[in-house]
Amino acid sequence: MRYQNPVISGFYPDPSICRAGDDFYLVNSTFEYFPGVPVFHSKNLVQWEQIGHCITRNSQLTLRTGKQNYTGIYAPTIRYHEGIFYMVTTNAANGEEGTGNFYVWTKDPAGEWSDPVFLDAPGIDPSFFFDDDGKVYFTGTADCEIFLQEMDFSQKKLVGDRIKLWEGSGGAYAEGPHLYKKNGWYYLLISEGGTERCHMLTMARSKNVSGPYEACPDNPVLTNRSLGLAIESAGHGDLIEDQNGNWWAVCLGTRNFGYPPRHNLGRETMLVPVDWSGEWPVFGKQGRVLETFETDLLPAPVCGICKNGEGYRDDFETEHLDLGWNHIYNPDPDLYAVKEGRLYLFGNERQLKDAEQIAWIGRRQKHHVCSVCVTLDFPCCQEKEEAGLTIFMNHRHHYEAALSFRDGMRKLIFRRQIGSLEKVEHTLDWKADSITLKLEADKDFYRFSYLAENGSFRLFGQGETQYLTTEVGGNFTGNYIGLYSCGNGQKCRTKAAFSKYSYEGK
Repeated sequence: MRYQNPVISGFYPDPSICRAGDDFYLVNSTFEYFPGVPVFHSKNLVQWEQIGHCITRNSQLTLRTGKQNYTGIYAPTIRYHEGIFYMVTTNAANGEEGTGNFYVWTKDPAGEWSDPVFLDAPGIDPSFFFDDDGKVYFTGTADCEIFLQEMDFSQKKLVGDRIKLWEGSGGAYAEGPHLYKKNGWYYLLISEGGTERCHMLTMARSKNVSGPYEACPDNPVLTNRSLGLAIESAGHGDLIEDQNGNWWAVCLGTRNFGYPPRHNLGRETMLVPVDWSGEWPVFGKQGRVLETFETDLLPAPVCGICKNGEGYRDDFETEHLDLGWNHIYNPDPDLYAVKEGRLYLFGNERQLKDAEQIAWIGRRQKHHVCSVCVTLDFPCCQEKEEAGLTIFMNHRHHYEAALSFRDGMRKLIFRRQIGSLEKVEHTLDWKADSITLKLEADKDFYRFSYLAENGSFRLFGQGETQYLTTEVGGNFTGNYIGLYSCGNGQKCRTKAAFSKYSYEGK
């Protein structure tokens, strides 16, 4: 059959994969968003369903405020061994207490995971390797070098000496190490070139787990650099052998547009067939990640047709948010509630442009062409309080349409913030307590409209897509469609009630 990349669209970078019997599980980085580290399940490697998160409780972890797009949860690795799932990752910040490398574990990947166990190890991108002699090893990245240290789960700590394994093949930022064993060889897969357009996977091997490692003569084993393919910046991968003896890789990539190329959906999850019939694996088509692959080797049938489009509707009928919703930083339960078919947000004194804990809940934009509708009830009556719908890259790059109380009147406003440039570009007096807002996106513009009295949507404001791209104002995350409420100096007097949320991607 033919399948299409990405297999998980939107901001789902740094994929790692494991297998338990006939079931596959995958995790991704989440940076400042909470819950942290989504867990996906699949039978066929193409169709993935989110079943949970590894970080779901504020008591597990504190995400540091003050910066967005490059602190928080980096590059998790998931492994399964003797009935237990392990996820090891980094809470990256500035070295404060509660940051650094840690692991959590569970017997049910769809359920609750343990509290973190922090490890005395520098750097980022940790991974576990379970050797066939019973020993377990931790690999990580520090000072652009890959290192190895033995892990003792009975003591919940690393033991023995820390050994340098490899500096890579000469590309920048050697990172993201994973170890595998095949035919008596230890194979070390890493990323180089940075997670931008020169991203690549390289490999080395050794007869001894501690080295020395010899580089693959055909490095890089995977890269899309300088080729003008639909998928760019391919790298940060993980390998898995299925139950039939076939090998596969998951990796990140971006779908760029325009010139110079830029992207706004974040780094996404790709699936690549791997031929490991020789001494070294051959990834994809001669080391390339294609938008579509043809294969008859998938481990299980694909149910139905793999569609590019995706629809989602949330009527907020349960007290728990759907797994696709995220908060920025650890959520404050006083800032939101779900009941009676509505999502309630209680804005605090902060602004949308503050890199702090705010009443904000969002979902990833997963398609370049998409539309969102939501109804907002917000009879605001306090000066400057506002609530609305935002397309959000980070606190310094976003557009929104909102109801706000200004100069003694309720108004509909449209605002754009691009770096330090901020302007309310349109205002409209709005007497009603409620409004239905619509956001439409394509590769050129984000367009906001409102439902007028005649039953049709009326365009109210628009902003160029290019200003909400990683190349303009971001780092490691992708765009979110957010619902928010802010007091802009004092706590909101009015609660914002959102209902009838719908998303359609094309």
